[in-house]
Amino acid sequence: MQIVSPAEKVALEAKREELFKAQIDVQERIRKAAALGDLSENAEYHFAKEENRNIQQQLAELEAKLKSVSVVTTDNLPEDVVFLGHTVKLLDLMDDSDMLVRLVGEATPSSPGSDIENVSVNSPMGEALLKSRIGDTVKVKAPRGTLEFKVVEIMS
Repeated sequence: MQIVSPAEKVALEAKREELFKAQIDVQERIRKAAALGDLSENAEYHFAKEENRNIQQQLAELEAKLKSVSVVTTDNLPEDVVFLGHTVKLLDLMDDSDMLVRLVGEATPSSPGSDIENVSVNSPMGEALLKSRIGDTVKVKAPRGTLEFKVVEIMS
């Protein structure tokens, strides 16, 4: 079972709705292409059928994921504790650079152009950050050695 924040669950449900709408559009294109006649040489029909199969596969995977997630909330946590769904400002103690990370339950790619990097709670960095407090120094075991970060601020 995977854990997700309430915002992640909402995003998964929005993705499901987006796929449902895309599937309706594709099925309409299939009907229009089929109405043109000879399907053996109808590239638009075959392309739409393939696209429909891809959408159905994505929907099946998403439905399975939604059935197996557990939503956790941060309602009763102290404000200075890092938990799932929080965006945290970290100071890299090796080079004194700042970075923003969002602790997510499911490893989702960061938005293009975003300064915030998504970090799964199951990753070494996520495990180190989970339940840390503002001012704590966390050590992350990485392939290139142990990295150290100071928790500067919890943004949200």
